[in-house]
Amino acid sequence: MKYRTYLIIAALFLAVAAPGLAAGQDSLTNADISKIIKEVDDLYRSKSSFSRIEMEIVTPHWQRTLKMEAWTEGLEKTFIRINEPKKEAGVATLRIGNQMWNYLPKTNKVIKIPPSMMMSSWMGSDFTNDDLVKEFSLFEDYSYEQTAVEHPEKGVIYINCIPKPDLPIVWGNIMIAVRRDGYIPLWQKYYDEKGNLMRVLSYSDIRTFDNRTIPATMTMVPQNEEGHKTVIRYHELQFNIQLPEDVFTLRNLRSQ
Repeated sequence: MKYRTYLIIAALFLAVAAPGLAAGQDSLTNADISKIIKEVDDLYRSKSSFSRIEMEIVTPHWQRTLKMEAWTEGLEKTFIRINEPKKEAGVATLRIGNQMWNYLPKTNKVIKIPPSMMMSSWMGSDFTNDDLVKEFSLFEDYSYEQTAVEHPEKGVIYINCIPKPDLPIVWGNIMIAVRRDGYIPLWQKYYDEKGNLMRVLSYSDIRTFDNRTIPATMTMVPQNEEGHKTVIRYHELQFNIQLPEDVFTLRNLRSQ
């Protein structure tokens, strides 16, 4: 009886002590997790950057491809201008801190985007305004912890991110899978406040740009709209470069 009691106590101890990670998944420190999240946040950015990007938007009824250029300065400033197709050429987006503007050349109007629209679609794609200009940062605006998944892959780290209170973020949580080697992200899964999976962002086509190895392709698939997806492909990326002083200005929005 004593031996049986000992086994029960030992089993209970192990159940309490185990962090919920699957076999082979090493527990990370908070500092390790913070470093990974910072790496994911800064993946396509640096002190400054320039990129040439192609965005393919696919729906059951139509499909189009946008070609654009983007400039960034840290996590605070973003400027995007569409060059093709001709119908959308000149459309531009500027974000400085928590302020964002769009320029529509057809009407020659600069429109300020209110915070309530940061989670709205950008140019009819499956990416939101915030996805493109990154007003909200995983590192600064979310709390995060290592977590377990049902069928973990070897060499992959799983992190659950929860938005901090009182921020206008629609997601209940974001799950991230990152390669342990090099902290290259594999996917991000976005859940609503009820725990429903709403969209999946997949990373692929690992390439090296300007001595930085990153996924050159990102595919966003909404889970509640069958046949919809948006693919972003990076064709050029430069980091830590000297940018013109007038890039992140309202005047530059109207320049073509």
